Amino acid sequence: MRDRNLASQRLVALFAAALLLFNFPLLALWDHEVLWWGLPLFPTALFAVWALLIAALAVVMERLPD
Repeated sequence: MRDRNLASQRLVALFAAALLLFNFPLLALWDHEVLWWGLPLFPTALFAVWALLIAALAVVMERLPD
């Protein structure tokens, strides 16, 4: 039961992190006319943050006990 509660708390924390990371003031930090490895910085950063959140979600969900 305790593991399930901890996993729920981690999922809520991931949700809060996603809200903060995709909030306009933080997104504005990446909105520059800069190329990173030949790719525009803003879409690359958006995709990287999105992919990291998906990976973290997968890790939390895989650790849930049956």
